[in-house]
Amino acid sequence: MLRLAPATEKFSIAIPEAALADLKDRLARTRFPAEPADAAWQYGSNGAYMRRVIGHWQTRFDWRQWEARLNAFLQYRVKLKRPDTGTLQTIHFLIEPGSGDTPRPLLLTHGWPGSVLEFIAVIEKLAHPERFGGKVEDAFTVICPTLPGYGFSMPLEKPIAPRAIARLWRDLMVEVLGFNRFLVQAGDWGSIVSSWLGADFSDHAAALHLNMVPLRPPLTKDSAPLSAGEKEWIAHTKKLYASEAGYFAIQSTKPSTLGFGLSDSPAGLAGWVIEKFHGFPRAPAEQGPPFDLDHLIANVALYWLTDTATTSTWMYWAAVRSGDMALKPGEFVRSPTGFLLPPWDLVPPPPKGWLERGYNVTHRHDLERGGHFVAMEQPEAFVADVQDFFRNMVV
Repeated sequence: MLRLAPATEKFSIAIPEAALADLKDRLARTRFPAEPADAAWQYGSNGAYMRRVIGHWQTRFDWRQWEARLNAFLQYRVKLKRPDTGTLQTIHFLIEPGSGDTPRPLLLTHGWPGSVLEFIAVIEKLAHPERFGGKVEDAFTVICPTLPGYGFSMPLEKPIAPRAIARLWRDLMVEVLGFNRFLVQAGDWGSIVSSWLGADFSDHAAALHLNMVPLRPPLTKDSAPLSAGEKEWIAHTKKLYASEAGYFAIQSTKPSTLGFGLSDSPAGLAGWVIEKFHGFPRAPAEQGPPFDLDHLIANVALYWLTDTATTSTWMYWAAVRSGDMALKPGEFVRSPTGFLLPPWDLVPPPPKGWLERGYNVTHRHDLERGGHFVAMEQPEAFVADVQDFFRNMVV
């Protein structure tokens, strides 16, 4: 039985009809950009595919269906004190209580350009494994918060960095939900936030499961020399960043400039976001993103309908200026950590030894295929590895 702090408010999504009508009107008036002849995806979002996206979004997509799927879970909002400013920040989260007598609490955190919808296909499988051919002993009570500035975790008055969010997550789990010890799973920004949970609050974060290469380790004169494999991997990663990380440069320097386009045009927002669902899995240039079209649009629609396209990018600005992308000398992620690493992510799986420089690595599984959004692209493999890693963990 859940025991929530008194300040927690029950929440249900109910987007006004006027907002949906305005969205359709804007989509109908989309002005599509020119692109080079015979362009696929090598220049960015492909024109033919985006025409398909906009047409589907305008005439066939049903937001109410996705709203109902989210509302099928328990949802709440609570105000937590930010450690960086001392002000209150509204946090939205959903919960699915697990089966059996002793489901363990599992905190799932999304990133950008994702949302809680990344986990829509795995939440029930994690909470109720016996319904899907598994064992009830593997059940988790799943807690899925929305990052500040995303979705319904609004308003956001100032940018907030990942390490400060880790403190909010600690307070959410311990003070609001009463879980003094809990398990953690995340990718993208969630993996950075979760890593700080493992570094700063390992007494509460019993173990981490991450599907992205997260915090850079501290490399000092006292560190072990880089191996040949590590040097080669760093060079390869830099090369990938040069072709895929233009979005990071913009969002970490001039997010407000970008925001005028993202906040005013749903087609512009879709073009900006959906390209990442092609580039991060490194899909072939002649093919579209390897995801269900309705699911992709639902994720973009969540950004649009909550008007969080701009505020969601503020974390890039804050993370770069706070130094929260890397561990400092003497810092270490003490919580036992498992990695599930896809081969075609923006950051490819590193050689053995790199992760151990900053993490207490106790598990690693390198997937044979797939990219950044593992829970969406390979839900079965995702669930199996999460269950396998946490199976004998005691909280």
